[in-house]
Amino acid sequence: MASESNKMGLVGLTTIVTVNMMGSGIIMLPASLAQTGAISLLSWLVTAVGAMCIAYAFAKCGMYCNRDGGMSAYASEAHGKSSFFIASYTYYVCLVISAVAIAVSAAGYLVPFFPWLKTSPIHTFVGVVSILVVTMVANFWGPRITGQISSFTVWGIIIPVVGLSVIGWFWFKPDVFAEAWNPHHDGTVTAISSGIALTLWAFLGIESAGANSGAVENPEKNVPLACMLATSFTAVVYIASTSVIQGIIPNHELAVSDAPFGLVYTYMFNETVGMVITALAVIACIGSLLGWQFTNAQVSKAAADINLFPKIFGEVNHANAPIKGMLIMLGLELILALMTISPNLVKQFNVLLNLAVFINMVPYILSLTGLEVILRNNKVKDSEYKIGAAVGTVAVVYSIYGVYACGQSAVFWGSILTLFGYIFYGFVAGRDAQHALR
Repeated sequence: MASESNKMGLVGLTTIVTVNMMGSGIIMLPASLAQTGAISLLSWLVTAVGAMCIAYAFAKCGMYCNRDGGMSAYASEAHGKSSFFIASYTYYVCLVISAVAIAVSAAGYLVPFFPWLKTSPIHTFVGVVSILVVTMVANFWGPRITGQISSFTVWGIIIPVVGLSVIGWFWFKPDVFAEAWNPHHDGTVTAISSGIALTLWAFLGIESAGANSGAVENPEKNVPLACMLATSFTAVVYIASTSVIQGIIPNHELAVSDAPFGLVYTYMFNETVGMVITALAVIACIGSLLGWQFTNAQVSKAAADINLFPKIFGEVNHANAPIKGMLIMLGLELILALMTISPNLVKQFNVLLNLAVFINMVPYILSLTGLEVILRNNKVKDSEYKIGAAVGTVAVVYSIYGVYACGQSAVFWGSILTLFGYIFYGFVAGRDAQHALR
């Protein structure tokens, strides 16, 4: 256990949470949001409030629930063992989908360097598969190498996005922004809903915000505060960067761009600068993908260690990397990449994004509804319980809205994938019942 002198303060924790949140989630969003128009800015405002509530609720869960398993453990506090399995299963599925979506983002940003990637859907598929294979193999050397690479590469997107939020306004043209506001003349509610899943995608990973409370000074105060500050800062950067880009690049051009941040820096400076930014974004995607794939391997390993997933997911090599589980995950990613193949990278990205967001809302809702039980079990003050319950309820309602915003197709296929999880759990429960009788 860390001594008080070695513990992290509010500024340090806020920085870490911000960096964790601002991965590659934003990298394709300007193009996706441009398909609705600049009115999607309103979606960011709604999502910012929802994300802060989710961050606060998860921070409280992490502070008071010390069991291994993260969201799965929070869910089981209220819903029992089956919810531990379903939360682990759906989070696993979500990260498989997310990995393919990030690989599609990376492929889009590689097009300026390798135009061949976009000449046919098969070429795009080959590019996505290559990215998935390379990043998976890089994880075979264990968590230390993965962590070092990811902590460096994430700045490849943070620096350009934050930079655009600050200096982009010198190139901002109000008339370009005005023309992009609502090109399809959608109703305000419709426009907001169309962007909710997209903006929520950028905040996925917020569930890890309270994971390090044991290494923080005064965690009861600093963990929730750091989560709120980090989420607020991230929201401001996301809103500023996607707003300013709508006022620099004409909407019709932005909506079909495979590398929107590279394109905007080309508009602002020149093609060389745009290519440098594009290269940085590719590096950021690779690093983010590396980290998410390893995270998912650890999720499945943790479930295997308590006999909820097959034992093969828990087997590790000398570097403590669960290679067999990673290879299974890679196989699932390749199947998904093939099933969602599209001649339009933005379209393929949006399909994967909506499905990933819906699937991820299942463990979100299961775990967030465990907050009240966690607070009661820890005998917190009534005032803390009431605030936690109120904020947690808003977080759950927003998550349900996120499900609605994903669209009928994502909800349909996501529900089927979720229900398959209950089939798998039936075998687990049957096995446990048999052992109990012995």
